[in-house]
Order: sequence, then structure tokens, then C-alpha cells
Amino acid sequence: MPFPTHRLRRLRTTGRLRDLVRETRLSPAQFILPLFACPGEGVRREIGAMPGNYQLSIDELVKECADVLSLGIGGVMLFGLPESKDEIASGAYDENGIVQRAVRALRRELPDLLIVTDVCNCEYTSHGHCGLIKDGDLDGVVDNDATLQWLAKTALSHARAGADIVAPSDMMDGRVGAIRQALDANGFEKTPILSYAAKFASVFYGPFREAAESTPQFGDRRSYQMDPANAREAMREIELDLEEGADMIMVKPAMPYLDLIYRARERFDVPIAAYQVSGEYSMIMAAARNGWLDQDRAMMESLTSIARAGAGIILTYFAKPAAKLLG
Repeated sequence: MPFPTHRLRRLRTTGRLRDLVRETRLSPAQFILPLFACPGEGVRREIGAMPGNYQLSIDELVKECADVLSLGIGGVMLFGLPESKDEIASGAYDENGIVQRAVRALRRELPDLLIVTDVCNCEYTSHGHCGLIKDGDLDGVVDNDATLQWLAKTALSHARAGADIVAPSDMMDGRVGAIRQALDANGFEKTPILSYAAKFASVFYGPFREAAESTPQFGDRRSYQMDPANAREAMREIELDLEEGADMIMVKPAMPYLDLIYRARERFDVPIAAYQVSGEYSMIMAAARNGWLDQDRAMMESLTSIARAGAGIILTYFAKPAAKLLG
């Protein structure tokens, strides 16, 4: 019998021993902080359901991103709140749109910052869906092929503004190929695509919709976002996006889908990201504020679980406090 010769507790005795033999290690460089750009000046509006996160005017966004750089965080993901919305999401691909202006300001003021842009339409459509809705369709069934043109134009406008990476999150079939074709045809063949390849129709997005002001006005997004029950389909989505030209893929949300992060890591030899979404963040914050959990330990344990599953890149609203703890 192995006991008492083999005592696994020997390597757990002290903090230094535990640090020495730790299998999964976190670094601020693997975090991406999602941020919300809004119109105005001097605006720093806290998001009620996501304490510690804000809608930021571009001048405040620059200040926030200076902190991101100083903490060694890997980069930021930009979402935009336009001044107005319409049925054709024109603010998403406007060369002078909120994200495009934010990217130009950040590129000018913080040239070393890694900037990722979310490529979608839900923040910019008057109905809150991720693409074109045909007249009279109140079920929220997006016209897939017609929407691809919007997405390609949006990604191209972000690249022109100076984005390092574009990240389509809409879940339209064929959108990675359409974006890759548009980027390559306009001299941006070096701009990588981080695809939200396996994005599920999740209840955990609730607080984000307050932050991005993107709640659908009718129907829901289950005709284009994935069924949470489908794991094999998620692998097909990832495979197809890679065939179309995605350079990196993402699983979203993270913690309810750790098994799929693991499957993807085992199957695909590309960088894998996971998005610890707003609901995951807000649950931990709410429990901590009620004294039910230790906030720092819950934060770090949750991030460790995502990395342990196989994600090398973690989008998280905890990026700044986690980076400070990691020192």
C-alpha cells in the first residue's frame, strides 16, 4: 500500500511549498478587461448590476486604460453605446462611431495598449437584436446573410481606426469568412480575428444588457446563439470558424461551460479565450457584499478554474483587482 510512504499532504504544508508545485498559474497578461465607451465628456457612470464597472466617456476611457497598462493587463475589449440607434445598426460601422473614436483616441494616447473590439450590432439596433430583422418578424429571427455585410463593414472600420484584434460576437453563420475577406481586401490581412465561436444563449448575460443597453425589444436570441445543452455542436461551430479564418476562438460564458473549454483545448491547437461574463461577476460580487463569500478568494478561484480548463486568455471584469492581487 502506498501510505505511509506516499503522503500527498507533504507538498501542501506551507504557502511556499504550495506556490512551488502549483500546476495552474495566473498572470495579468492573460486577462482582457471589457469596457463600455459612451458619448459625452467626464462621464463615469457606474453600472448598477456590476459594481466597480462603468460606462465611460472617451476621456475617462483613456484614464482607465492607462491603469490597465500600468497593471500589466493583457488588453481591453471595447463595447460601444451610440448616441442614437436605428434598424440598420448604422452606428456600428460609422467611421466616426463611438468605438471607432475610442480606438483612435486610445491608439494616440496609449500606443502600447492591446485593443480588441467587439463586432456586433445589438448595441446599435433600435430593436436590440444582432442583425437585420425582416419587416413584421416579431420573433427576433435575424436575417443571417444580410447581416454579414454589416459585420464586415464594422470590423473593417475598427481595423482602420487602429484595433489590434476584431472579435465578432453575433453568431451569424459565415461571419468570420466575410470579415476575413473584407479585412484582406483592404490591406488588413495582418489583423487577427478572435471569434466568439461557441456563444450560448445564456441567462448570465443579464447585467451586461444594462451595461451595454442592448436588451432585445421583442423575442430573444435563441435562434442564433447556441442551446446550452449542445456540446458537440459547439465543437462544430469552432471548427467552422477556424476554417473560415479565425485566428483565436472563444467560449462564452466561462464557468458554466468549463467542460467545453477543456474539450476545445484538447481538440484545437489555437489560442483559446473564455469570457467570464457579467452574471458570473455579479453573482460573486453580490455574495461577497452579503458576507457569504470572501471576494478575493472567490475571484481567484473562479479565474483559476477557467485557466485550469484550458483557456489561455480570460476576458473578465475582475481583471484589475485580480492583477493587483497577483502583483
